Amino acid sequence: MQRLERDELLCVRSDERLREKEFGVLDRLTTHGIAHHFPDLYEQRHHVGKFYFRPPGGESWCDVILRLRSVMDTLERDFCGERVLIVAHQVTVNCFRYLFEHLNEAQILDFDRAGDVPNCSVTSYEFDPDKGKRGDLALRLVNFVAPLEATGTPVTVAKDLPTSPKA
Repeated sequence: MQRLERDELLCVRSDERLREKEFGVLDRLTTHGIAHHFPDLYEQRHHVGKFYFRPPGGESWCDVILRLRSVMDTLERDFCGERVLIVAHQVTVNCFRYLFEHLNEAQILDFDRAGDVPNCSVTSYEFDPDKGKRGDLALRLVNFVAPLEATGTPVTVAKDLPTSPKA
């Protein structure tokens, strides 16, 4: 992995399309909590499946993928041939994998079931001109977490701050 110098970081943008999946009324609930507080939604999610289920006020994985397709169009138009760093959360990272690696529903949900995307981890792709007819992105790193403790870097031990429920 290469370290970028400050002058190489030419453009920093914030883009609402890169936000985490909106969980709506189910935000902060575990599967058990959903079953307890919203049994009808629990049954609907079970029937429809995690990939397609859209909770009230929230999004399905397909909704996130649709947002990210728009991001990809912007990247191709505005940053063609350039390096791009995207900072995102778990479902967004997994949905980018779905798009970049041409995965299907079962494959991406298998990755999701296998474990969380670690905080501050790196998933990296590099353009491979020999992949496909016109070249394509090749996966280089998945959920790579730098060995912070081994290098003596202090690890945060502070508790999370309390938050208020969303209105």
